[in-house]
Amino acid sequence: MPLVAHNDLPTFERLRQEGTRVLPADRASQQDIRELHIGLLNMMPDAALAATERQFFRLVGESNPIAQFYVHPFTLPELQRGAEAVAYVERWYEPVEKVQADGLDALIVTGANVTGPELADQPFWEPLKNVIDWAFEKVPSTLCSCLATHAVLQFRYGKKRIPRSEKTWGVFPHRVVDKSHPLVNDVNTCFDVPHSRWNIVTREQFDDAGLHVLVESPEVGVHLATSKDGLRMVFSQGHPEYDTISLLKEYKREVMLFAAGKRDSYPPFPLHYFHTREKALLNEYRIYLEQALADGSPLPEFPEKLVSGHLDNTWHDTAEAVIGNWMGLVYQVTHNDRRIPFMDGVNPDDPLGLYGSS
Repeated sequence: MPLVAHNDLPTFERLRQEGTRVLPADRASQQDIRELHIGLLNMMPDAALAATERQFFRLVGESNPIAQFYVHPFTLPELQRGAEAVAYVERWYEPVEKVQADGLDALIVTGANVTGPELADQPFWEPLKNVIDWAFEKVPSTLCSCLATHAVLQFRYGKKRIPRSEKTWGVFPHRVVDKSHPLVNDVNTCFDVPHSRWNIVTREQFDDAGLHVLVESPEVGVHLATSKDGLRMVFSQGHPEYDTISLLKEYKREVMLFAAGKRDSYPPFPLHYFHTREKALLNEYRIYLEQALADGSPLPEFPEKLVSGHLDNTWHDTAEAVIGNWMGLVYQVTHNDRRIPFMDGVNPDDPLGLYGSS
């Protein structure tokens, strides 16, 4: 079943216009179908706040036909935001305390921008720890995206991310390495995933932490893994939620930073993303841009429209399938009444019956 528009959040109308099924709340209340309430802890900066929201809402809403999805966005007040974003959050997002009081069937935690190499020095560090500690006890399953994965691996498992000399940036092939887990049931054994990060948690670190690695890449390492019980925590180092043009937007941002003197070198292309024609267009733009900077003349227009229509999306279907499997697993271990402990009648060490626990 579709997303339920349980308030007037603009994302619902935007997704409806794109073709995503969104059910009005009054219609949802007339259907005898199970509800799943999904939290979205959105820690992304102002410019990416709404886009990240739409990406995860879309994945959840398209993922599974077994339930009505109520998605509850919230953020951390400790994150510094501009006036417009503050107003947006106050109007559309729920307070952390309300989300925790009402309870969730599942939680998604986004990445965040950081300043400096040490995660423990970031303003989100302590409040994020508090949310994760609460979720570990009260939420059936939490999906951590990119930087959230790195933070949780550090403060809960003692595994600190490792800086890379070059940014992991592009669309990379991956392979399912544990076909027995229902999260990857009936998905392609090989598929692409976008990545955009300067750091890595290695396969050895995941293994040392006692986590189950499900999907990895020979180029960029682990993408998908779970906690020891197979469900409580789900970790992603990639960005399967990305839109087709997300990496183009990131590339444009880096080019504009170079043009403004805020980046020393011209950015490289994201790997395995642009085709030959698009690379030629962008290389031609670079020539015009550098000439304009040298002459002090007006900057040429970035050729976003000429490039965006020729990009391929080679990851969304698999991402949708994995999220659908995740929602199905959450459905299995939760109840209609969220006041009932979610592990009631379930072995907490092996809630999915994967590892032979009795």
